Amino acid sequence: MTEYPNCPKCQSSYVYEDGPLLVCPECAYEWSPSEAAEAEAASQIKDANGNPLQDGDTVTVIKDLKVKGTSLVVKQGTKVKGIRLVEGDHDIDCKIEGLGAMELKSEFVKKI
Repeated sequence: MTEYPNCPKCQSSYVYEDGPLLVCPECAYEWSPSEAAEAEAASQIKDANGNPLQDGDTVTVIKDLKVKGTSLVVKQGTKVKGIRLVEGDHDIDCKIEGLGAMELKSEFVKKI
């Protein structure tokens, strides 16, 4: 039996193939398998150099970043260990030594 991806709209696992399309019987959403592959590739979070990031990676900050609401600055070259990827504008959750919990944008880091 062929394994189909979950519905991108409602996450239902009851997906079936109808000709060239995949169909979700729960929400009636139809999409092509190539669309699903493109969407998955586009949703992957990448660093400033285009390298894909994963949970637990170690990254380096590539420019000085002001911490909103304080006079603190995350300096260029700061090493951040054990990142966690999240959805949203700031797509990296991490802890920076001396500053604590922080959210960063992936465009300002590079993978080590």
